[in-house]
Amino acid sequence: MIIYIFFAAHWYLSLFTQSFFHHRYAAHRQFTMSRTTEKFFYILTWLFQGSSYLSPRAYGVLHRLHHAHADTPLDPHSPKYDNNLFHMMWKTKNVYSDVFYEKTQLDPQYTRNVPDWRAMDDFADGWFNRIFWMVIYTAFYFFFAEHWYQWLLLPIQFVMGPFHGAVINWFAHKYGYRNHELEDTSRNLWFPDLIMWGEGFHNNHHKFPARSNFGTRWYEFDPMYPLIRIFDSVGLIHLVAKPAVAKQQK
Repeated sequence: MIIYIFFAAHWYLSLFTQSFFHHRYAAHRQFTMSRTTEKFFYILTWLFQGSSYLSPRAYGVLHRLHHAHADTPLDPHSPKYDNNLFHMMWKTKNVYSDVFYEKTQLDPQYTRNVPDWRAMDDFADGWFNRIFWMVIYTAFYFFFAEHWYQWLLLPIQFVMGPFHGAVINWFAHKYGYRNHELEDTSRNLWFPDLIMWGEGFHNNHHKFPARSNFGTRWYEFDPMYPLIRIFDSVGLIHLVAKPAVAKQQK
């Protein structure tokens, strides 16, 4: 039981930083925060993502490229142009590395206002840090795993961040339903979104990328949105706009 609790905690906390900080803040600037708060979430990202740390700066740029070129040859990750999930993720990893190490020239629209703490990125993205966290996870399994099959969860914890990205970038462009007809292949994954912090409502997000609430129909609950409103109400962040909740579609 302890292993399952550990895995679930890692799953939700890692995904929280990716959805809240990387996606909604770094990529879309749906809200603002102070430089001190930004550094706090950088550190939180390091703690929660561990061995699969993703640079908020590189992630923000990558995701902006995805929206600008969704399901075209310039999309960093699209099932439309990749033979399988692993090929897509390997391509994504290479584009991510090029952005992280600034090996490619980018239009300022993709880099403007992305969070940038190079010292933290260099440390957290380094192999020493990744191996450190892998050792921590392995030691935890060594002391608390009760059955051999629980060890099958460990590789997922090593790559938790990219694993979350694969779920959305592959499956939410191939399966599910569409509320909005767009030129891209984005879809909504209602049932899987029960464990995806609202990220499963991918078609809604592609239609309204600046909207903090990814749900657009009455039965689509985005669990991140109430947290965003709470953080805004206590002054931790500041929503760029505070529209009333849009009229729910029937």
